[in-house]
Amino acid sequence: MKPIDEQDIAEPGLVVLDITGGSEDAVQAVMAALEMRWAISGIGPVHRDPGKPGVRARIYADVLGPGRECP
Repeated sequence: MKPIDEQDIAEPGLVVLDITGGSEDAVQAVMAALEMRWAISGIGPVHRDPGKPGVRARIYADVLGPGRECP
């Protein structure tokens, strides 16, 4: 994944979250749950890094902005 730069976190409430889990399903479930709470960049691609356990994904979120309504 590319390095996080100042623009990624330039405003109050902006965060970058790197999520690591044992499976794609687990990481996608976390992204879906966060999408219901905050304005995020969407459910992104999941990557497997050679030689490292698990899978990873990165999302960008505005924790001060409105999320979606929980069903």
